[in-house]
Amino acid sequence: MVAEEGNQKVCPNAHWRPRFKPFRAQFQRRKGPQGSQLHEAMEQDLFRAVILSVSSFPEPRPLKKLAGCFAAVALIAGTTLSLAQQSWTVKPEWVTAHEHFLSSDALAGRGSATRDEELAANYVASEFESYGLKTAPGMSSYLQSADLVAPRLDGHATVKIADTTLQEGTDFFLFSSTGSPATGTLVHMAAAATPRAEVPAGSAVLVTGAADPKSLFPAISALRRAGAAIILIPETPGLSGLPQMVGGETRISIHLSEDPPRKTPTVVLIHSNAAAKLPASEGAQIAVTVQETPQTKPRQTFNAIGYLPGTDPAAGTLLLTAHLDHLGTGRAVNGDSIYNGADDDAAGTTAVLELAHALAAGPQLRRSILFVCYGSEELGGLGSTYFGKHPVVPLKDIVANLEFEMIGNQDPKMPAGVLLLTGWDRSNLGPTLKEHGALLGPDPYPEQHFFERSDNYSLALQGVVAHTAAGWGTPPTYHQPSDDMQHLDIAFMTRAIQSLIEPVRWLAGSDFHPQWNPGGAPKPGN
Repeated sequence: MVAEEGNQKVCPNAHWRPRFKPFRAQFQRRKGPQGSQLHEAMEQDLFRAVILSVSSFPEPRPLKKLAGCFAAVALIAGTTLSLAQQSWTVKPEWVTAHEHFLSSDALAGRGSATRDEELAANYVASEFESYGLKTAPGMSSYLQSADLVAPRLDGHATVKIADTTLQEGTDFFLFSSTGSPATGTLVHMAAAATPRAEVPAGSAVLVTGAADPKSLFPAISALRRAGAAIILIPETPGLSGLPQMVGGETRISIHLSEDPPRKTPTVVLIHSNAAAKLPASEGAQIAVTVQETPQTKPRQTFNAIGYLPGTDPAAGTLLLTAHLDHLGTGRAVNGDSIYNGADDDAAGTTAVLELAHALAAGPQLRRSILFVCYGSEELGGLGSTYFGKHPVVPLKDIVANLEFEMIGNQDPKMPAGVLLLTGWDRSNLGPTLKEHGALLGPDPYPEQHFFERSDNYSLALQGVVAHTAAGWGTPPTYHQPSDDMQHLDIAFMTRAIQSLIEPVRWLAGSDFHPQWNPGGAPKPGN
């Protein structure tokens, strides 16, 4: 009831409003669009409860006489807050909005260490700030930048085999290069034999029997570990799309300016018209020559970092990550030359953003949480490597790292709605999160070595319990221009992100400390 006093409306219990302020303060949260409406409604309900409780008092009473009343209201407030944190709902339109921007043609595929990657990083940083995240300890902004050494080649490489010289473009596609010439003695090896490969260091290996990328990539990884200098791959119908998988451009061994060049093999896809020129026997000398184009401006890559402080600095920090870069533009497929990367990895970036959105809108947690979206993953995890060398909190304080990679579609080998978690048996993190409601399960592609192929790995090598959650591990849109909005399952993404909110909230508030299982911690070279 509202009474009139002169020309003003006066509530008979207006004198209780000042005493309501301490309870109003409990509801001052970082508010997203959903949280704002929810908390305003709870404020109104709580104020009504106070008014009803004190309406029988015509005049102000000493506060100590009303202790029971306010204690009861405080209990209601705590219960309401608990229900509020459990009722957070990730909306598909929020997921769609992030994807619309990050995978738009306007960002031209967010090429690693490009201005488009920098734009994506600034978008993520601004979202972190809007959710109420803080800058990380020791940082004055939400961006961490790193200088790179990034050679550019002129596109006129050659492969010399005895008296025969093959030309880039006409005879072969230069899949990857260190940016420097490479030589080696020819050795033949079947793709199926490469996991047990023992080849002389510096060899040029001709890989046979690789019918498709699924069988080729593990062979390349094995030969890299074995120390091959050159890998020659005869083109087959199943490998004809290999250039498109890297945007139609040679993958150059780019490295952080503070690091020496990485020892990686030069990989050459020999076109079918030139395959007959390859020697039938071993022992020939192979030489790959490349020419570098001078550059006037150094390249940089960018990590976007947001920080949600916890209540207990000694409890450690959780790290939730994804990579925000992709392949940029490249060779056109069906008239489309933009490799949008909606699934790889705008989808993972969206997961990090919406988990930040949800957790920042709730009550403060015991453990701090770092939300990081790395740059230049597609160049070999350079952003995550730099972060590992320049962590914003000591690595020993990171309780666990959960990376999100390509969560845009259901994997046909996984149960409905469930994300695969790489390295499932290596630690107790995945099974424990699953027990608390996370839609996670074991990786059905151990032969693909996904655990070693994402940003989690650089931190795992330094002792952090770090895994990657993913959707379809080998989708047909992988590294294709067709990896766009039209090929995403927004409902699947939304449910997967939703399922992780409460398990992560539990982990951030618990004493549980994930551990590697015996023999599960990776070491360099394994």
